Amino acid sequence: MVMSTAGTPVRPMRADARRNYDRLVDEARACFAEHGTDASLEDVARRAGVGIGTLYRHFPNRHALMNAVFQEALTSLLARSRDLAEADQPCAALMEWLRAIVTHAGEYRGLARALMCASGDTSSALMQCHVPLRQAGSLLLERARSSGAVRADVSIDDLLQLTNAIALAAEQSPGDPALADRLLRLTLQGLKPSSGG
Repeated sequence: MVMSTAGTPVRPMRADARRNYDRLVDEARACFAEHGTDASLEDVARRAGVGIGTLYRHFPNRHALMNAVFQEALTSLLARSRDLAEADQPCAALMEWLRAIVTHAGEYRGLARALMCASGDTSSALMQCHVPLRQAGSLLLERARSSGAVRADVSIDDLLQLTNAIALAAEQSPGDPALADRLLRLTLQGLKPSSGG
């Protein structure tokens, strides 16, 4: 049974409501790609052929709509973490997964900023993205730690904030397409235990 964010059962949508929901998500994805995550919600509703009231019935705020738009990417990131969970080189697997998160966060202008802001806000609908990512990343991080490749004091929360910060920096420097990868490599060098003690 599908549950709401409040933990109560969700009734299945009527066919017309499901069509409206799907159109709103599709149009929001297109608007976010074109104008960033600060795109006008009124424009999203208009392009979906519904009123703004219909949009707000399905998505009470911008973060709820963003959460719906990013479910496909979230599913992909979680599947990738499962694929990497048994990799022979746990640190390389962690780096590859973090690179995928940076790429995802950079897909839509404003997404990295929104994810950074929502990471500590348990009332944000974007926490529905953050929580499973945190769990998946924790497993990869623990494997890298256990292999001795990552310091014991590194937390998954810090790594997720760093990936969002890297995506935000790359968004602000579109003329330097290699920036995100350079920053991620520098960050990951700081994760390694010091050899000098």
